[in-house]
Amino acid sequence: MKLMTQLLAVSSISLRSLPSRAASSAVIVIGTAGVVAVLLSVLALATGLSGALSSTGSPDRAIVLHAQATNEVGSTLAHDSIATILDAPGIAQDAAHRAIGSAEALASVNLPRLDNGKLSSLILRGVSSAELLQLRPELHLVKGRMFESGLREIIVGKEASERYANLGLGGQPNFGGNQWTVVGIFDSGGGAHDSEVLGDADTALAAYQRTTYNSVIVKLAGPGALEKLRAALLHDPTLSVEVNLESAYYERQSQTFASFLTIIARSISTIMAIGAVFAALNTMYSAVSTRSVEIATLRAIGYGAGGVVVSVIVEALVLSLLGAVAGAGLAWAVFDGNTVSSLASNGGLAQIVFHLHIGAALFTLGIVWACVVGLIGGLLPAIRAARIPVALALRAI
Repeated sequence: MKLMTQLLAVSSISLRSLPSRAASSAVIVIGTAGVVAVLLSVLALATGLSGALSSTGSPDRAIVLHAQATNEVGSTLAHDSIATILDAPGIAQDAAHRAIGSAEALASVNLPRLDNGKLSSLILRGVSSAELLQLRPELHLVKGRMFESGLREIIVGKEASERYANLGLGGQPNFGGNQWTVVGIFDSGGGAHDSEVLGDADTALAAYQRTTYNSVIVKLAGPGALEKLRAALLHDPTLSVEVNLESAYYERQSQTFASFLTIIARSISTIMAIGAVFAALNTMYSAVSTRSVEIATLRAIGYGAGGVVVSVIVEALVLSLLGAVAGAGLAWAVFDGNTVSSLASNGGLAQIVFHLHIGAALFTLGIVWACVVGLIGGLLPAIRAARIPVALALRAI
């Protein structure tokens, strides 16, 4: 009898007997489903946060921070240095030959959330560019108009306007002891700026009695512009700054938080997977014991030990895959498309709102984990099944 024919036949017999062992088999399915559901839900947080931060930066923009700063929050740039930075080579210019750049100041503000009324933090980003939409073309006003320089007017990210009180069009939140007016709502395409409030930088600095900016964002003139800009600024003795692509900066920020959440997801899932493996071992040992006469009979009529081993492993894998589908389906139904927030933007200054997505990559990862659980859980019982003495098992008939 050909080996492949044996494997298919024995595996088919094993799978057809599953309904008679539904209760014990459900242990593997439920255990694996729990592992996959937890793994995918936490990893969805990591990938959602990482995606929101990564999509914020652009490869045609550069960010200038203080040399010793790791993020915008910890960076301070003196007012006198802004003109020097914006006069450097490598920066794109508008039709009036002005540098397309923005000196920006960040402040953490607290507003009540619409869902529970509790205070929650978000970013007030002061920007100085008269050509804000030229610097950040991904920002699209969906309601209202652009704020005017010198006035306490703000435009609000779409996610922030839907999550916080007083941030709808015409709202008048209090920032820095002053009342501001929401004159526009914008959409940045899912980036971190959707969770922010934008206004005039000098007005924001005055409201918070500050004289220093946090960063300067500039549009690069083209290929090689970053190197020209970096060389000019790093060799200026009056400055102490570092220059990076904005996309690289946000990628670095996202990796920190995504790595942390990934470690948590895998640690919790590993602990749960160990429990699922023991449950699978117990279930499959019980199944082998129940089928000992059947297995011995197959061996007696010419089926090899290899077919028996494969049939037990296949049964464990099938049950684990059913659990993977159930767990992934549960995670998708509960979490996919949900909007959540996390203290993760710009060094933990404020909450960033992002969307969860459980797609093909996470589904595939869940299946891989389920296969590992099934393989480990079925291997030892499979070896035991192959070693059952045929004569001894047949005497029990």
